[in-house]
Amino acid sequence: MRINKCQWSLSVLAAWALAASVVPAHAVQKGDWLIRAGVGHVAPNDSSTQFSGAPTLKVSDVDSSTNVAVNFTYMMTDNVGIELLGALPFKHDISVTGLGVVAEAKQLPPTLIVLYNFAPTSNVRPYAGAGINYTTFFSEETKGALAGTNISLDSSTGLAAEVGVDVDINKSMFFNTSLWYMNIETTARSSSAGNADVKINPWVLFVGVGWRF
Repeated sequence: MRINKCQWSLSVLAAWALAASVVPAHAVQKGDWLIRAGVGHVAPNDSSTQFSGAPTLKVSDVDSSTNVAVNFTYMMTDNVGIELLGALPFKHDISVTGLGVVAEAKQLPPTLIVLYNFAPTSNVRPYAGAGINYTTFFSEETKGALAGTNISLDSSTGLAAEVGVDVDINKSMFFNTSLWYMNIETTARSSSAGNADVKINPWVLFVGVGWRF
């Protein structure tokens, strides 16, 4: 699985959790806003059908991408919150079997999650949630063997899931790491090769800091 950076994240989390053991707990409660900012790493688990106009070709790889990400959570109760994930655009190179990298595209994956906070009164607060993702693709550009042709990717709507943990730094600030899974399926439309259905279905690793208001 390409999200092997998760091991690094867990090591960092363990260090923060140890440090948090000496920090007084500051409860998260109904009405709180939690804002987290950091780095998001998108690691696709991609697969593809063959292109309709070139049955020997299919998308063989959608590469990983890293950029600044942010999420906003409003706590409706002490345990239940609504979270919105946003980010700067992620850019992916797209490879086709036998042709190498033939295109690049940018995408934005705003995701709405209903989450459950398992320990709102603790200074180490694990949570999990599920919701819906909408991904829009733009700035598609061909290169290499398909340079000069056109390609586009349809927008996608699918389910999403998340697990994460907040670890207090002080009364208003905390460390966060979270892991998301997003169901992203699109149709690649090539003017030279026809159409292919592409499943991207990435894991998204987020590491950052947050503020409680």
